[in-house]
Amino acid sequence: MSHPGEITRRQLLRRIGLTAFVAGPGAGLLTACATGGAAPAPSTAAPATTAAGAMSPKNPFGVDAKKPLEVTIFSGGYTDSYAKDLHESLYAKAFPGVTIKHNGTQNIGTQLRPRFVSGDVPDVVNNSGPEAMDLVALAEEGQLADLAPLFDAPSFDDPAKKVRDTVTPAVLENAKIDGKDLVLNYTVSHRALWYNSKLFESKGWTVPKTWEEFKALGEAAKKEGILLFAYPGQKGPYYQLWNMLYTAAKVGGNQVIIDIDNLVDNAWKADAVKQSLTAWLDIQKTYGDKAYLGLDHTQTQIKQLQNKVLFYPTGSWIENEMVKDKPMDFEYAIAPVPAVTAADKMPYEAIQVGVGENFIVAAKGKNPQGGLEYMRIMLSKEGARGFTEKTKNLTVVNGAAEGLDLTPALNSAAKAQDAAGQNIITDARFEGWYKELFDYATKQTNALMGGRITVEQFMETVQKKADDIKADSSVPKQTRNA
Repeated sequence: MSHPGEITRRQLLRRIGLTAFVAGPGAGLLTACATGGAAPAPSTAAPATTAAGAMSPKNPFGVDAKKPLEVTIFSGGYTDSYAKDLHESLYAKAFPGVTIKHNGTQNIGTQLRPRFVSGDVPDVVNNSGPEAMDLVALAEEGQLADLAPLFDAPSFDDPAKKVRDTVTPAVLENAKIDGKDLVLNYTVSHRALWYNSKLFESKGWTVPKTWEEFKALGEAAKKEGILLFAYPGQKGPYYQLWNMLYTAAKVGGNQVIIDIDNLVDNAWKADAVKQSLTAWLDIQKTYGDKAYLGLDHTQTQIKQLQNKVLFYPTGSWIENEMVKDKPMDFEYAIAPVPAVTAADKMPYEAIQVGVGENFIVAAKGKNPQGGLEYMRIMLSKEGARGFTEKTKNLTVVNGAAEGLDLTPALNSAAKAQDAAGQNIITDARFEGWYKELFDYATKQTNALMGGRITVEQFMETVQKKADDIKADSSVPKQTRNA
């Protein structure tokens, strides 16, 4: 059952130009009209001026071409070359002679928190990774620029269309903090269990659909000296937190995650949460290895490339992140989490599909107009298509992937989404809304999987943290209906 506001298979694939690929012969007709309704008329407002420069249809924010632009990018699975070699290059082409300062880092919080305190901030920030900053806190401090002008601006490719009409609707739904458009999520990701399809083919194994089949495969893998499952305990334990929450959603429906996001009383003690935690703890004890709790994401992913781990809980960025290390006999493919019970509310085929990789413009930066224009360029067909070519990951821009030769991992993800249909597991938004709660739950995940606390203690302590945040009037509260 789908919920209003979720990305359905048809909506998402039409808007990112993949319908013809996954829907079979004749489906290409859908891609001819990626967005519904008539295009809005071009703005007839007279050009205005700002302190930055003159506004025009080609320069809707009044960017001063002489003003430098500073961009900070999280250099993780996507690296930072897409920004340095593509988006910044396109910006420089639009404003010849401009100076662009680029900074790629895996330590976003460490580097930028002091700068936000001092007021010396970059204009554009890709706020991702294990050190991502608390966006709600930044919003409360007035640090995030309003992106409504970006979404209402003429698109880079077609001035007759607004930017908001060129992206999948989930972008607009997930942009809001306290009702304001403050965050741009740029990528479409598929999160579930990733595995080596060539290994499965060589062993004659089939992807398990039930928990019993999952454990049976674990026994077979044991005989081959292979772990059924592992996740990184360092710089990535939230992968397993996501995995457990998505499993809980399959057991009890998306309302399980919606209640957690809305700080509903005892949401973390729901039966579906308990069943998910219990099932995954059993897998860890029987088929896992505590040594992996001391490894980071790259080290764990290398182990999988060496066929020492069958299933790894992550997103579709994994292929690009490991492209330099991936051997020829390894081919990434995605598998839904097996059904935990025969009474699960969502079918086996359900996977999580969402938008992510958030970008912000600093309201107190030296060139916020340039920051908005940089994002407008990111959301152009050339900017989005180039990102997919460089990172082997999809963006939120409608039709930008049309005609591209997709990798095996993206092909697998597209087929999995096709199979899921409208059974899409929703994003857990408390990660961005209540960073303290997310970080605490992440730490407790390691404690649970390491055998230091029980399932009941995990639920009790994380629920207590959620209750404390709910009772803290200084923490701004967010709500969602679906």
